[in-house]
Amino acid sequence: MTAGGPPQAEVALVDLLDRLLAGGVVITGDLSLCIADVELVRVSLRALLTSVEGATEGILT
Repeated sequence: MTAGGPPQAEVALVDLLDRLLAGGVVITGDLSLCIADVELVRVSLRALLTSVEGATEGILT
């Protein structure tokens, strides 16, 4: 417990990953390639990370 702050619980990395994958995580980003202030290539990335069980649960129910 830190002074003045909320109590901190120790969470194992595997537990954190399990929680994230159970609920799903969306990662987004933009990448652009410019030369002399001229945009040549622009790529928008979106990825959904979830467990197979979590993904099929929403489809089947």
